[in-house]
Order: sequence, then structure tokens, then C-alpha cells
Amino acid sequence: MPLKSKQPRIQPLEPPYDEETGAALDLLGPPIQLFRVWARRPELARGVASWGQYYFSRRATLTLRQRELVIDRTTALCGADYEWSVHIATFAEKAQLSAAQISSLATGGPADDCWDTADRAVLQAVDELHATYDLADETWANLVTAIGEDATLDVLLVCGWYHAISFTVRALRLPRNPPSSLSL
Repeated sequence: MPLKSKQPRIQPLEPPYDEETGAALDLLGPPIQLFRVWARRPELARGVASWGQYYFSRRATLTLRQRELVIDRTTALCGADYEWSVHIATFAEKAQLSAAQISSLATGGPADDCWDTADRAVLQAVDELHATYDLADETWANLVTAIGEDATLDVLLVCGWYHAISFTVRALRLPRNPPSSLSL
């Protein structure tokens, strides 16, 4: 297996930012490493921002907790330490995730005792999507029963999007952030 570099393959931009880059970063949110890489191409950053603005808004059908279960489990399964650490540091408390649940997201699974029926249905769907790129009929039915059809569609898209983000942060070799460095 080839050695992995310890430095990001594309360096995140550092301030001061030009006007176009600064405007793109403002759309994305706090200037974390990934956003500062995307901002090298402001048109890319603007496109990504519109997607994120929907999923991090009140217009999305997933609750904050459901969204974070999808994101945290997806990034853990993909080994995307950078993105996982950003979301755990930023949203775990807001999503009311216990220490046992955070541990389960990283190394356990949907069958762990710390999950209720709805959480378990979301996590089972994420695990199946990651493993098979599909959902069994029973998993689909359990998910729709637990969170509804509209939220099920959001699970599919958030899971897919965070696979893309996981691929990106891993290939870029973005290092995991210590919580104090997030500046959120």
C-alpha cells in the first residue's frame, strides 16, 4: 500500500482573501480547511454552498439529530476522520448524542443498545447504503415508518453527499481537527 502524505495535497487558502473568495467562504460558513480548499474555485464553493444551505436549514425534513446520525455514521464508515471530527465537535451536543452513541457511530452499529427504533432505522439505512448502494425492502419500510417518505429521500441524498465529501477529504489528506482548532 502506498504511503499517505501527512500534508494536505491541496493547501487550504489562508487569509487575507480576495473579495470573490471571501464572498464564497461567507456562503459556506466558518472557514474550516475543506471550505478553504473549495474556495480556491469560488464557483465550486458557491455551488456546494447552495446544497449545504438546504440541508442545514429548517427546510430539510430531517431533524438535526437525524441529519447528524447520517453524516456521522457515513463519515465514520468511510474513514473520513477530518469530517467526522468537524461534525462531532460542532453538532454532537446539539443533536443530543451521548458518549455511548458517539462511540457506537464510530465503532459500533445500529443494533447497539443506545439507539431507539427511529435512530436504529436511520443507521441501518446508512450502513446498507454504504455496503450495497441500495436498501432492502424491509429496511426501506422500517425507515419510512420511522421518519416518513420525505425524510427517507433526504437520508438517501445526505448519505450520498457525505460519501462524496468523505472521498474528497480523504483524497485531499485533510488532517483531523482538534476541537479547539475548529473556531466555530
